Amino acid sequence: MTAGPQTGTLRRLRKRAQFLSAARGLRAGRTGFTLQSVEVAEPGAGIGLTVTKKTGNSPQRNRIKRRLRAAARACGGDFKPQHDYVLVGRREALTLPFSKVVADLASAIAKVHAPKRDSGTPRP
Repeated sequence: MTAGPQTGTLRRLRKRAQFLSAARGLRAGRTGFTLQSVEVAEPGAGIGLTVTKKTGNSPQRNRIKRRLRAAARACGGDFKPQHDYVLVGRREALTLPFSKVVADLASAIAKVHAPKRDSGTPRP
């Protein structure tokens, strides 16, 4: 028995072009990761994870990806439909408390969706 598509679930990014497209979009850096976001025509939110080999050996990279995947599930309601997101993991994601990773992800999502300020407007 197979389950049909569920509402509220995140689409998984699988193609390199989707990752490259997100890299050209908006970004928000945090201690344990960088969030990249781009608007797309597909329904639902898409998420991809990447961790470079410079970050560590394969068990460390896999652990970072597991933590970021769990944080993405915890913040699932914050992701906007018709957007693709890529989380680029950093080594610090291993040592940060999980609650901090989730809070950082929520603030990063809010930052990439914040209205843009006019560059000519002086800061208060």
